[in-house]
Amino acid sequence: MSAPVLPTPVQAMVDAINTADTEAFVAAFTPNGFVSDWGTVKSGPDGVRSWAVSDAIGAGARMTVLSSETDGDTTHVRFGWSSRVFNGESDGIFVVEGDKVASFTIPPAH
Repeated sequence: MSAPVLPTPVQAMVDAINTADTEAFVAAFTPNGFVSDWGTVKSGPDGVRSWAVSDAIGAGARMTVLSSETDGDTTHVRFGWSSRVFNGESDGIFVVEGDKVASFTIPPAH
């Protein structure tokens, strides 16, 4: 089974997490980009960096995209996550703007 094919900006964000590259993670987002993690929103470069440090790269995260579906500028994924903060599977919604990620949303699990 091959890995899901993601839009280039989304793949860049995933790669940045998996290579522990905070600068590449921040650079993957638009200047007004944001991460919304269960309703907590971190926006702009400082907010995105803050989330990367507290919940992703700084927590030793590894992200494995299990499935994806892209429609226009929106990609829905199911991903596995392993870190010192959370371990398990989640859904994610990416919105791409040009060659950058405009938003990455992890909706609350139901």
